[in-house]
Amino acid sequence: MIGQLRSVVLDCPDPSELASFYEKLLGAERQAGGDETWVVIVANGTRLAFQRSGDYQPPAFPDPHGSQQFHLDVLVEDVEEAEPKVLELGARLVKKDNDDTFRVYADPVGHPFCLVWLP
Repeated sequence: MIGQLRSVVLDCPDPSELASFYEKLLGAERQAGGDETWVVIVANGTRLAFQRSGDYQPPAFPDPHGSQQFHLDVLVEDVEEAEPKVLELGARLVKKDNDDTFRVYADPVGHPFCLVWLP
């Protein structure tokens, strides 16, 4: 082994604002020491960091000529209960899957994430 994963970092225009979205989505806790350029939250032992990018451009998804680059899968027990809550937080529904095991959303600044559940 060369190293261990420390954090998953998302670029965004406002780290505090996007961290708040994920805190509520994941039941995470904000770590001390953040500022206007960098905020860290911890959800179930996993660190998510949010880094200010002055020229942030959201991924183009879905885009048949591009790639989403990266997304998070969020396990939920009941998608019908979870969906209105994520939409109220500011997420946007991108795609419902026909096989009924996941739905794709975009967070408030456009990063894709999925609500997934076990059939």
